[in-house]
Amino acid sequence: MLARGLVSGRGGVRGRVSGGFLQTAVFGGRTGQQERHGTTEAALKRTPLYEFHRAHGGKMVAFAGWSMPVQYTDSHINSHLHTRQHCSIFDVSHMLQTKVHGKDRVKFMESLIVGDIAELKDNQGTLSLFTNDKGGIIDDLIVTKTDQGYLYVVSNAGCADKDSAHMEAKLQEFKAAGHAVDIEYLEESLIAIQGPSTARVLQEGVCDNLSKLTFMTSVLTPVFGIQGCRVTRCGYTGEDGVEISVPCGSVVELTEKLLVNSEVKLAGLGARDSLRLEAGLCLYGNDIDETTTPVEASLVWTIGKRRRQVRDFPGADVIVPQIKAKTQRKRVGLMSSGPPVRQHTPILSPNGKVIGEVTSGCPSPCLKQNVAMGYVETSFSKSGTPVQVEVRKKMVPAVISKMPFVPTSYYTGQ
Repeated sequence: MLARGLVSGRGGVRGRVSGGFLQTAVFGGRTGQQERHGTTEAALKRTPLYEFHRAHGGKMVAFAGWSMPVQYTDSHINSHLHTRQHCSIFDVSHMLQTKVHGKDRVKFMESLIVGDIAELKDNQGTLSLFTNDKGGIIDDLIVTKTDQGYLYVVSNAGCADKDSAHMEAKLQEFKAAGHAVDIEYLEESLIAIQGPSTARVLQEGVCDNLSKLTFMTSVLTPVFGIQGCRVTRCGYTGEDGVEISVPCGSVVELTEKLLVNSEVKLAGLGARDSLRLEAGLCLYGNDIDETTTPVEASLVWTIGKRRRQVRDFPGADVIVPQIKAKTQRKRVGLMSSGPPVRQHTPILSPNGKVIGEVTSGCPSPCLKQNVAMGYVETSFSKSGTPVQVEVRKKMVPAVISKMPFVPTSYYTGQ
C-alpha cells in the first residue's frame, strides 16, 4: 500500500510513483499526471499535512490528483539512505482507507479478491489483489481482519474511485441477495514510518510492547497520547516499519512528536519510489494492471490455497490454470550499469530480438547500479540470463536478477 506493503516476489501498501515520475519530479519537468490531465495546483487535493510539508521545505508535485511532497531539503539520495539506516516519515494520507462491516464481511471481501481472509487471525492482515473476470489485476490492497468486528482495507490513491465503485457494485449485489455487509470510507490521515529505528522511536510513545507486533499485524492504541490510532506493522520500502492511521486533526501533532527524535526525518515520493524498487515491490499502473494476471506478475503467493481449490474469486478460471502452465511472459528484475533504465525501455535478447519491456527502473542508491523490473518472454526469465536494454538508442548489457535487489528487513518476531 498501500502505501505499504508488499508486492514483490514474496509476501504483503502503498502511494505509488513511477520511474518516469521520479525522473521528472526530482530532476525537473512536468509530472506525468500534469501532462495527461492538465492538473493545476489549485485543482489538486491536499492531505492534512499539506501546509506542514510546505513549512518544512517540501517540494510539492501532482500525484494521483493530490499535491504531495516529492522531497524535502535533503537530496533524494540522502533521504533514501537515511530511511535504510535510520527511519523516515512518509505522508500516505492520499491512500483509500475503508472499513467493511457486517456478519458477511469476509464472504463479501473474498468475492472481490484472491486472498484467504477467513484464515487470518484477529488483527492479522494480508496483501491481496482485486481481480476482474479476465484475471487482470484491478488493484493491490491490504486487508486486515480486526477484532473490532470489521475488516480494515487500505488501497491505492490512484485507484480510489475505481476501487470504491467496484466495491459498491458488489455491495448492492450482496445486499440484494440478503447478505449483511456495509462499507465505511474513512477520513483518517495515514503516515508511514519506515526504517530500522522505527520500533525504538515509536516504543517511546505507545504502551503496547512492539516486539509483539509482528509483520502484517495491527493494533488500536494511543500513540504519544493521541487517541484513535491504528498501528499496522507493514510498509512499502522493504524495511521494518509501521503505518499509523490517525485522526486528521491530530496528524500534525503526531508528526511533530515523532520528529523530536533525531533519528527521524521527513521523506517524499522520490525516496519512496526508489526504496520500493530496491525491495522489488510493484507499483500499480506500472508493474501490474488490468492486463496483467497474478501469475504473470509473479504474485501467485497472494492467492490463498483454499481459494485456488474452490476457484471462487474473479478470474479464477483464467488464473488457476496458469499456475501449473507456463505463461508467455513473466515479471522479472534486471540489473545494469551505465545510463539509467526507465519505464518503457525495450528489453532484448543477446541477439537483438525484443523480448519485453521495462515497467519501472532507477539508479539504486544502495547498490550503485541500475535496478529495474519488467516483463520478458518466459524462456528468458531465469535469474542470471544475460539480456540487453535499449537506452537512448544504444544497447546496454543487463542481467535478469532475483528480487528484492536489497534484502528486506520485515519484523517477524525472530
